[in-house]
Amino acid sequence: MPHILFMLFTRVRSLVPAAVLVAALGGVAFLSAAPALAGGGFDPRVVTFGAAREQLQNTPITQRPNRPLHVYGNTVRRRHERTPAQRTSGTRPSPASSRR
Repeated sequence: MPHILFMLFTRVRSLVPAAVLVAALGGVAFLSAAPALAGGGFDPRVVTFGAAREQLQNTPITQRPNRPLHVYGNTVRRRHERTPAQRTSGTRPSPASSRR
């Protein structure tokens, strides 16, 4: 039994520095998000909480900033920002029109 407790203690002790590092990097990413939002329209936060989350939910999807891993929202915004001339009609050209 004592060797099991020793193994458990050493594993937990090795996870503490990793947890501290992840928390520190997460805090830095959270604090640096505000200047990024002001300039380029890209929000590096994947998940938002509190007032920031409420603000994003109250903003129309076409006006929200692009965010990593938010594939649907980013795609909707990209398609919305394209001009009508850049959009495809969704139909394929007939074979006769593609001949020279």
